[in-house]
Amino acid sequence: MPVLIGVDHGTTRTKALAFSESLVLLGEGTVPLSQSYPRPGWVEQDPREVLTVTRQAVQACMRQAGLAGADIAGLGLANQGETVIVWDRRTGAPVYPAISWQDRRTADLCRALAATGCEEEVRRRTGLRLDSYFSAPKIRWILDHVDSGQARAERGELLAGTTDTWLLWNLSRGDLYATDASTASRTLLFNIHALDWDPTLLDLFRIPRQMLPTVSLSAGLTGYLAPEAFEVGRPVPVLGLAVDQQAALFGHGCHRAGMSKVTYGTGAFALMHTGAAPTTSRRGLLTTVAWRRSDTAEYAIDGGVFAAGAVFEWMSQRLGLFETPEASEAIAASVVDSGGVVVVPALAGLAAPYWDLDARAAVLGLTLATTRGHVVRAAFEGIAMRVAEILDAMAQDAGARLSCVRADGGLSRNAALMQTQADVLGIPVEVAAIPPAAAVGAAGLAGLGIGWWTPGTIEAAWRAGARFEPRLSPAERHERAERWRRAVGYVRDWSARGGPDRPLGRDAPGAEIAEM
Repeated sequence: MPVLIGVDHGTTRTKALAFSESLVLLGEGTVPLSQSYPRPGWVEQDPREVLTVTRQAVQACMRQAGLAGADIAGLGLANQGETVIVWDRRTGAPVYPAISWQDRRTADLCRALAATGCEEEVRRRTGLRLDSYFSAPKIRWILDHVDSGQARAERGELLAGTTDTWLLWNLSRGDLYATDASTASRTLLFNIHALDWDPTLLDLFRIPRQMLPTVSLSAGLTGYLAPEAFEVGRPVPVLGLAVDQQAALFGHGCHRAGMSKVTYGTGAFALMHTGAAPTTSRRGLLTTVAWRRSDTAEYAIDGGVFAAGAVFEWMSQRLGLFETPEASEAIAASVVDSGGVVVVPALAGLAAPYWDLDARAAVLGLTLATTRGHVVRAAFEGIAMRVAEILDAMAQDAGARLSCVRADGGLSRNAALMQTQADVLGIPVEVAAIPPAAAVGAAGLAGLGIGWWTPGTIEAAWRAGARFEPRLSPAERHERAERWRRAVGYVRDWSARGGPDRPLGRDAPGAEIAEM
């Protein structure tokens, strides 16, 4: 039986799903991926482990589905996005660990570039902000901190790429050196209008063009993986490529302007499809390529919460508040509300709509009556409030109120969080029946690439596994929003200012969103 495999190479695990031509899920495999934190604000991964867990996830999926190599009609790959790896062209050895999208070490570099007055031009070309979240500052940092990095890059000895490029290059034995337009649009080096690497941006970051991969279509044949890639005995066609959040948007069937989704994983990321032309956000969101299926691209606006699932990993592993992140739901259910406690989950700063690199996480409103349950429940509310202000900004940019939100990701299985999200939004939240929407989207793009499906096929196949209706009154929702607005004001610019004592001013970026 011919199948397509969708792979979602995520931050903490890699997932692979196998689908039949009739879009029936036949099997899946999931393998965890570790992270290291060598210094405060630094987040790294082992590039070789990235490769190993991807192989293992696909092989586990094949075993569960009872597949042989001859059954694989093709593969779609979704990737982490902004995480960067630099390696030696000749030996294939990484010159430095993978620097994660969560990593903040390049904040000073971004500030220095912004001080030259180039930020608006960068945003016009890329749709992005000058922020350490994105790939280019990370590449620049690596070239500055490995022996003769810049000289080796200029001689063509070093290659750089996001995790998709690293995986394709290794799994094809060096034959495929590619990414797609959606992933390239997350680098700060890609012109989203010309749909190509931008010479002005390459000069800004002093990154040689020969370091970067070819930009392929998101749906269509990119090339072939080697037979030994997954030990299947035959080359495997690569038919779909996308950054994980855009792949999730596609997997949710959000193929028309105005449709939106939220993925709750290590971070929480909201995207809204905006059509065939890029839309500039007026409220601190990003403009990005959703996918490219022909000579033209489709676009989206997006906003991210850098710490969502990471909050519960931190509470579990660093604070010992519970044994596993999964235990958080029962602990939160032990109290009726947060007891006035507010958690601002800015463990990696505040992204959209604030873009405050110096914000720090905080737990506010503690009293002698505060219990572990109150703090955990407040963490749910903090994540939900961050997502709500991003979705509210999207609705304002689009000039229309959202009527429902589609959700996926590991945290979407947490009923307490999803109910809290519906409560603070005031609209229903529908959780996808198959939560790894990025893997579904990767397979969906591959299905387009091979001619099995159309976007309408994916949209019609989408099903909700659960639906959460809002239960808060408008007055209660307003009270929580006001408390949240004050809490965000306390943590803004914390690192740079030594702890601010000012509330969020009405003229500050994102202030009108925080007020909701």
